[in-house]
Amino acid sequence: MNKTLIVVVGPTAVGKTGMAIKLGQHFNTEIISADARQVFKEMTIGTAKPTSHELQIVKHHLIDSHSIHDSFDAASYALLALNKINALFTVNNNLILCGGSGLYIKGLLEGFDEMPEVKPGIRDLLNKILADEGILSLQKELKNSDLDYYNIVDKQNPQRLIRALEVIRTSGKPYSYFRNRTKIKLPFQVIKIGLELPRQILNERIDKRMDNMIASGLFEDARQLYPHKNINALQTVGYKEIFDFLDGKYNKEEAIRLLKQNTRHYAKRQMTWFKKDKEIRWFSPDDFNGILNYIEENSSNLQA
Repeated sequence: MNKTLIVVVGPTAVGKTGMAIKLGQHFNTEIISADARQVFKEMTIGTAKPTSHELQIVKHHLIDSHSIHDSFDAASYALLALNKINALFTVNNNLILCGGSGLYIKGLLEGFDEMPEVKPGIRDLLNKILADEGILSLQKELKNSDLDYYNIVDKQNPQRLIRALEVIRTSGKPYSYFRNRTKIKLPFQVIKIGLELPRQILNERIDKRMDNMIASGLFEDARQLYPHKNINALQTVGYKEIFDFLDGKYNKEEAIRLLKQNTRHYAKRQMTWFKKDKEIRWFSPDDFNGILNYIEENSSNLQA
């Protein structure tokens, strides 16, 4: 095992991209994105993708690689990312994995059990239920059909709910039945770095980032995607609030308030997820030297 994957995780707006780029420069290597939304080329401003300048500094992978019309989930990502990592390790000793999508990262590093092939039309039907009746209907169905998964899933994430329900409706078995996965053995070393900030500072950064996104055209970005608003990929914080505004559910001022509030709640859920992983070592995003020392101390084969 002479290869090292450095995993950089943390909540939105904490500074993961900047840290990953610094590490990529230091180790003269490349970055694989672990963001469930940055893979979609149609979603630009609201996904906080690296800037064109940042993409030139260090090469990134799995950004703008898919369309919102493609079928893409955590299992798809895990397979694609693992193949990309193995290919890049043929020419690199170290790689950086960077992102805040905990399920995607967990699936990549631990593997998935085989899921049943979903019957055609079920996802469209569930998306229609979401559009017509709201997320509470999906939550209620999942609670009734799989209480174990209901107790741990992010209940405000319609993509997670729909994914579970389409498997349940297809197989007739609880989604949790298929999630008792055995941890895979990876052919490379993994070092996990978490970035965190005091809650108040992170919230201020989230609000400032949202103001910058709005100034950069977030509402116009969402307006162009509005005809596709029921697509699974667009059922996400940063877009659905604007879709509701465009539907006339509230005014622009309220939409902006909800954009900030829901993003702060999302960041809190991210931290709850990552804090459960005891392999992650936590640092301030300003502590590059501390992170570098930790990586070098915990790798038996690191080569810059």
